[in-house]
Formats: sequence, C-alpha cells, structure tokens
Amino acid sequence: MEYLFSQWDRLKNRLSGKSILLFLDYDGTLTPIAKTPEKAVISREAKDLLNRLSKKSHCLVAIISGRSLSDIKTIVGIKDITYAGNHGLEIEGPKIKFESQVSPRLKAIIRHIYEDAVSKFSKIKGVLIEDKGLTISVHYRLVDGKDIQEFLSIFNEITGPYIVRDKIKINSGKKVYEIKPPVQWDKGKVVLWLMARQQFVSGKNKILPVYIGDDVTDEDAFKVLKRKGLTIFVGNPGSSTADYYLKDAQEVARFLRLTFELKDR
Repeated sequence: MEYLFSQWDRLKNRLSGKSILLFLDYDGTLTPIAKTPEKAVISREAKDLLNRLSKKSHCLVAIISGRSLSDIKTIVGIKDITYAGNHGLEIEGPKIKFESQVSPRLKAIIRHIYEDAVSKFSKIKGVLIEDKGLTISVHYRLVDGKDIQEFLSIFNEITGPYIVRDKIKINSGKKVYEIKPPVQWDKGKVVLWLMARQQFVSGKNKILPVYIGDDVTDEDAFKVLKRKGLTIFVGNPGSSTADYYLKDAQEVARFLRLTFELKDR
C-alpha cells in the first residue's frame, strides 16, 4: 500500500479526463472517529467540496455508510448525491430508491434483539445501542476495560441463538458490532450495482470508480475494485487490500480539493 500523495503526479493523470464515480464512507473517512455517533460531524470544508464535486458533469458522489439512510442523509445534507445507508440495505439518490427485501419475520427478530439488548446492557455503563431499522449497532468504545468480558458475554448470549440458526449476521468494526439480516449484500455488491447502473446511463463513457474508507466493512469494496478503480484506505496502513492510504479525514478533504481542481474532460 502506497501513500497517495507520494504518487499524486501519476494519479492525477489517471483521474484527469475520466468520469469519476466517487464512493466515500462517512465515520472515520469524512469525519474523525468520535466517541459517540452524534459527535461525528462533517467539516464545512469537506461538505462544501462534496457539494461542488457533485455539480461537476464528470463526477458522481455516493456516500456508503453503516448509518441508517435517514441519519446519513440528514447529517451530510447535500442534495442530488446518492446515499447508501445500513451498508447498502437502503439506497436513495437521483432516480434511485432501493431497499433490500427483508422479510417481516427477520425484521421482527432484529426488533426483538434490539429490545433484549437495551434491557440486558443497561447494567453496563458506556454501551450505546443504535436502532437503525434494518440493523442494530452496538458501540462499546466507552465501556470500561474491566467490563469488556461481561459485555462480550452478554452480546454472545443475545446473538448466539440467532447466529446458529442463520437468522442474523454480525460485522465487527471499530469498537462496534453490527447486527444485520443474513442477506448476501455488502458494500462491495453495492459498489458494483451502482457502477453497472451508471455505466448503463453513461453508455461508452469511461467510468473510474474511486472508493475511500477506513473500516473492515469497506474491504468488500476494496476487493471488488481491485484493478478496476482507485481504492484508498484512511488510517495507519496495515492489512487493508486498498492500493493507497491517506492518514486521516483532513487528508481526505485535501484529496477532494485536488480532485475538484482537475480539469474536466
């Protein structure tokens, strides 16, 4: 994995003159990781750059987040871009409105798990449980180290019976567990679906997908875009399959600014 700005002279030539399909995660990518979700607020600079990029004829912008669709739309607040919430289970944008088909029975299971989690985690200080409709996020960043084992024990007690019956899937992130329906849908499949849709609309125009993310769930997108686009990990370079890395959300904003300054086709 190479540091993106050390290769910028080469990369800007690759980006120039292309129709760019820009995919971005939110938490940890457009904003630094915060102690609680409501404290992760996009900077005015990053929001302005995304807004300006979305108005360029050669650039389409999509935010792909683990947050609920309504939440990510509200906190970003830019019109005429594509939003994918719940890791792509809900998608909305210009001429797009999609929700993954989750059965009422599975929705009822997710609801029951949420109620069970609220009850059983009430005795552990620092656990934050997000009800995102189709999924649940259980954050433990603020849990005291001495309580982690009890937290994990309760989490396994709540989710274990549903995992063995293949009624739910668990994704782990940065101090968070995501509980979701067992559907074969992830950020990688979302990216391919949106790319195919845009390729159909654009006809023969060459599309270059660019994906920027910082978490385990973004790896599915990095993998499907291998040798197809530009993949960028945010954070300390490690075991990610992305081709390049940026250090933090400030460097993501710098990349957005440089991309905006590229000449149109």
